[in-house]
Amino acid sequence: MDTHTFSNRADGPVVVGTDGSAGAAPAVLWAAEEAAARNQPLHILHATGTDDWALSYDAVQLILDAAPGVVDEAAEQATDRVPDLQVTTSVSKDSATVSLLQAAGEDGTIVVGSRGLGGFSALRLGSVGLKTAACAQGPVVVVRGGEQPSTGSVVAGVRDERDLDAVRFAATTAGRRKASLRLLSAWTFFQYVESMAPMVEAVREVAETAATASARIVGSVREEFPDLSVTDDVMREPSPAGALVAASAHADLLVVARKPAPPLGTALGRVTHAVLHHAHCPVAVIPR
Repeated sequence: MDTHTFSNRADGPVVVGTDGSAGAAPAVLWAAEEAAARNQPLHILHATGTDDWALSYDAVQLILDAAPGVVDEAAEQATDRVPDLQVTTSVSKDSATVSLLQAAGEDGTIVVGSRGLGGFSALRLGSVGLKTAACAQGPVVVVRGGEQPSTGSVVAGVRDERDLDAVRFAATTAGRRKASLRLLSAWTFFQYVESMAPMVEAVREVAETAATASARIVGSVREEFPDLSVTDDVMREPSPAGALVAASAHADLLVVARKPAPPLGTALGRVTHAVLHHAHCPVAVIPR
């Protein structure tokens, strides 16, 4: 794997989106601490989306006049949390997703809240988080809910060796936070397939393949991060997404790899989509 690419993903600049909503504040604070841990500046972005709306000149001007106050408030929140943090701000007339992708480029990490001003209260995750996580070239962290006491643990979902980049991102983050790393490989066959005698051997093969892939990843991570406490769990579950969501209740960060987006769409995989909606902690989505 390209070490330069990995280094950029784990150590690059941090960009956080804000719309001034209550859901954006935890994202700003998380991004501020992450930027400080990386020894990187924090860029705070507010996208008005006015270029996409059929609004009168006066309406657009009202929105643009209010925008500096939104980023200034977020910058104050960030520097209150991390006093020596270098913070820059910008306002974009484009959509939130397009603006965040452009600001982060290939090397930056994008941080967003779980739901902004445009979301209904019943929604668990807004469209900006979903679209950005599906399209970004680098990591996207969706910060859900309010702040919780630290658990001292980072969890990474593992399927096979193609997830190594995401695991290394998780390991680097855990190391910075002086946390442990838990690798979780949850696999499923048909829930009751072992009652079917001809299929027993197939189930065993799937289990052995999952265990072998996990062992190779664990070995690689332990070699590269010798001071990091690493545990791995390989388990058969009716729902891999459910297992990751359950694990997120005892984690400071859940890291998952994202499959490449289809050529004509931006759909996320089912597991990634589920954990973004239901995880109990911030979720980092790393493109394969």
